[in-house]
Amino acid sequence: MQNENTAGRKGISLILLIGGIALLASALVLDFMGSEMTFRGAMLILGALAVMAGCYFFPTTKHHRKIINVLFLFPLLFTFGVTVIIPLVLGFFYSMTNWNGIEFTEFVGISNYVSMFKEPGFVWSTLITILFVVFNMILVNLVGFLLALLCTSKLKGIGFFRASYFLPNLIGGIVLGYIWQFVFNNVLTQITMKLTGNQNSVLSTTKTAFMAIIIVYVWQYAGYIMLIYITGLTQVPKDVLEASQIDGASRIATLFKIKIPMIASTITICTFLTLTSAFKQFDVNMALTNGTGSVADFMGQYLTNGTQMLALNIYNTAISKNSYALGQAKAVFFFVILACVSLIQVRISNKKEVEM
Repeated sequence: MQNENTAGRKGISLILLIGGIALLASALVLDFMGSEMTFRGAMLILGALAVMAGCYFFPTTKHHRKIINVLFLFPLLFTFGVTVIIPLVLGFFYSMTNWNGIEFTEFVGISNYVSMFKEPGFVWSTLITILFVVFNMILVNLVGFLLALLCTSKLKGIGFFRASYFLPNLIGGIVLGYIWQFVFNNVLTQITMKLTGNQNSVLSTTKTAFMAIIIVYVWQYAGYIMLIYITGLTQVPKDVLEASQIDGASRIATLFKIKIPMIASTITICTFLTLTSAFKQFDVNMALTNGTGSVADFMGQYLTNGTQMLALNIYNTAISKNSYALGQAKAVFFFVILACVSLIQVRISNKKEVEM
């Protein structure tokens, strides 16, 4: 009797699994083909539920715990697949077509990638984005770490300082960009006019405007990184610090020989966050300068996008110029760069953690 029940449950679970997978595949194919059938969403949900039920009722003792764990993770994995993995795969495909944002009529291969590398504005945006990332990885981590040291010292009103330093991170990038645009174009120009007689704005030239974007980004993001460093510094064992004081170690020696090596994992997290965030910089760049700035001669052309970083360049290509296929190709290139740099950075940081 038990064998018959097991066989019956196994048959039901297999039917549910096969039917669920078939419904999922059919719904995705219909969506990809642009079908106007309104029950595609219902098919997708029913297919997912059928797969979950099939896994749950599958008669196994050895792997039952793993199946239950997968079922609990399934909603998250399903959402991740639908919102990230599938759009990523479609993005790779659309970058090799003449997609106009709605449909495509021709497969063009790598011509979009060839066109973007022949575009001086895109190459310039890539170069200044890399430069922006390098500056900000150093400055944000340095300022954030120094603020963390200050906020973990024995000062009165330290809670006020922590909240004050973190406050800029709560302001949206667009609002922040317009606030600092007012500061640079009005407040600072009035001050420099009284001091030097020069009323030129910081945002009037490409070099100084690029420096202004870096300043605003550091001001915004350093407080967030500070909180992570504070968490790391407070986890350093107090008995180790007390032992170093008894041995006569100076504050500088304690910092470089004890605190920094013991928060190596925190440094890895902070450098990774600043790297990815700086690469994806968009809102402050758009609100502060909108990418404007003159470059006299680059690849034989005069450029007007001297402060336009990569994310804003992709946005303008797809939305402003209505060139979705080319914009998608740039986005794929952006993803590849970001993934490679992130993996290399994490690998190097982890190796340093082991050495420390």
